[in-house]
Amino acid sequence: MSFRLMFLYRLGGLGAAVSMVAICALITLQVLFRLLDALLVLMGSARIGLEISGVSELAAFLLVGATFLGMAYTFTHHAHIRMSLIIRRFPRVMRVWSELFCLSVALLLNLLLCWSLWQLMLESLDFNDVSSGLLAIPLWIPQLVLLIGMTLMSLALLEALWTTARIAFTAPGSYQPMDEHDVVDAVDIEDPAHEDRRQ
Repeated sequence: MSFRLMFLYRLGGLGAAVSMVAICALITLQVLFRLLDALLVLMGSARIGLEISGVSELAAFLLVGATFLGMAYTFTHHAHIRMSLIIRRFPRVMRVWSELFCLSVALLLNLLLCWSLWQLMLESLDFNDVSSGLLAIPLWIPQLVLLIGMTLMSLALLEALWTTARIAFTAPGSYQPMDEHDVVDAVDIEDPAHEDRRQ
């Protein structure tokens, strides 16, 4: 399955990666500063007292970006955990319609969440809501990041729904689930005996 807006999903994945690197950098620096103070105390010197104010708060907000900005990118690469134990046994015609139903429900839930996040962000702007930590970050900023991530996910679901619906209404027998295709390829690579059994 190809996605026309893949460049947007890659940007979201890049934002998620940057967020994860930033979390690692902040935590690492905070640990190094504490180790430096501990070494100075062992040597009989006074502590420098270097620290990053609100590092836990920053890491929590960056985790929002790392989680939600990468959702669409993960979905387009079929990396989300899926419970396909039952539907993968369906015939292709039944499988494509079950996929269409699941994608429709997922898209509806994502759109409802996007609308709720938009209303929440507007409310935070109206009341100038800020976080309760040391940094007092305006809450509309992480809420906007969350909204962008969910919007990208909705676009990816819409593309997948359109492609699946087109196959379901025109040639349902030709439907090829990507997750099953990947599993077959993995089995062929990892199990040489599988090829002998197929022959």
